[in-house]
Amino acid sequence: MLNIGAIKEGFVLDHIEAGKAMRIYHDLKLDKLDCTVAIIKNARSAKMGRKDIIKVECPVDYLDLDVLGFIDHNITVNVIKDEEIIEKRQLHLPKKVVGIIKCKNPRCITSIEQGLVHEFLLTDEKKATYRCRYCEEAYRGER
Repeated sequence: MLNIGAIKEGFVLDHIEAGKAMRIYHDLKLDKLDCTVAIIKNARSAKMGRKDIIKVECPVDYLDLDVLGFIDHNITVNVIKDEEIIEKRQLHLPKKVVGIIKCKNPRCITSIEQGLVHEFLLTDEKKATYRCRYCEEAYRGER
């Protein structure tokens, strides 16, 4: 039986699609934090069949909920204080995503100007579609 101890203060990311835990670990830059992290892959789940779970012992304000919501807005964030769940946060698709993905348009200004931060705006919530802010502005300017 696998036994991973309780955490004093931190968060548990639950309902992660099986196989995505390592991507989330890197995208949230958990490898850069000086804290305890436990990754459970392919755990049995009545709801999902299989799922991944990440337990992190550090203040919850270290967590970038926009990045997490962009990766998978179905993840549940359990906030832990004194070894108890004090809050369950549901994620939402962020309206704007900054510095997470890169524009693939070779004519985009971000391909030429190396100092520009990539910004994407949510254009369709149902399909979780984002468009590059710079390309969107250029497109509107051409009309």
